[in-house]
Amino acid sequence: MIIGVPKEIKNHEYRVGMVPASVRELIAHGHEVYVEHNAGIGIGFTDEDYQAVGAKVLQTAQEVFDVAEMIVKVKEPQAVERAMLREGQILFTYLHLAPDLPQTEDLIKSKAVCIAYETVTDDQGGLPLLAPMSEVAGRMSIQAGAQALEKSNHGRGMLLGGVPGVEPAKVVVIGGGMVGRNATQMAVGMGADVVVLDRSIDVLRKLDAEFGSKIKAIYSTSDALEKHVLEADLVIGGVLIPGAAAPKLVTAEHIRNMKPGAAIVDVAIDQGGCIETSKATTHAEPTYIVDDVVHYCVANMPGAVPRTSTFALNNATLPYILKLANLGYKKALAQDKHLLNGLNVIAGQITCESVASALGFGYVDPRTALERHL
Repeated sequence: MIIGVPKEIKNHEYRVGMVPASVRELIAHGHEVYVEHNAGIGIGFTDEDYQAVGAKVLQTAQEVFDVAEMIVKVKEPQAVERAMLREGQILFTYLHLAPDLPQTEDLIKSKAVCIAYETVTDDQGGLPLLAPMSEVAGRMSIQAGAQALEKSNHGRGMLLGGVPGVEPAKVVVIGGGMVGRNATQMAVGMGADVVVLDRSIDVLRKLDAEFGSKIKAIYSTSDALEKHVLEADLVIGGVLIPGAAAPKLVTAEHIRNMKPGAAIVDVAIDQGGCIETSKATTHAEPTYIVDDVVHYCVANMPGAVPRTSTFALNNATLPYILKLANLGYKKALAQDKHLLNGLNVIAGQITCESVASALGFGYVDPRTALERHL
């Protein structure tokens, strides 16, 4: 198969779909890889690094899209990239379609085979291609929140861990999944007063076993959420419903009643955000203020640490890229139900039920859609 790796063009996005080591693996399996000029420069890889492992370097994204049977990216394709997709071409990347009608419409129109990292599953019910970025984003959320609390950024002027004689900041983590657990780890390490809210008793038990008396693991009811959010200095939104738009758990009314200068980091913003007042921001302008509450809602948080993020992502995606390349998408999807769960759009049809429901499109079962093309 011919695989194409374009340079990412989203604002301040420096990650790359494949590092040279991943390219080398594909070439060793008999595939061809075309990489756009300077695609890896943001994480320290030159064109020569890719050429040294056998890749061919092309000058433009258009050339890469024209030659490739499968496009491997990191972030959702931007409008100019979506216009380059063609019928039957495989797109393997993060998509986050539920809150993104324009992208969904363009992918339907393209009739490409669009497989989303974030809805690929595993035998444990996890999301193996989302997990590494959730780990990064969860850990980064505390860094971002700590900065947002600084007075120069219009925050409360608090140090997360306090100092002897001064209380630490109260950090409330909504959601105890991969993002929440990693945010909790960082917040505990910095000495904050940490509360984690979740609706799963099993998740709360695991957090209690890991962190013990260093945190308060609370069952999330409307009453508990309101109480702790209003007391919080920093709120981390880490709620995820796979493939679907995130539920708006923190309301505009909550925001109005929070402490002036409190901060929110909405890690769920890729799926529309779990804070009612959230709107996607960029690394260039990461924060804004609503009712004296600092909102950090960067939609590609791991892009700020692209080298760590790219390697972590490649470790997870490479086996799936190889499977798609070795077998072709039809056999690969037919043989692997977990990879099939990643299929969001094929031949102009939506095959992810949560995306169809969120955007009001008709839904076709992915296996049914695939059988039509076998």
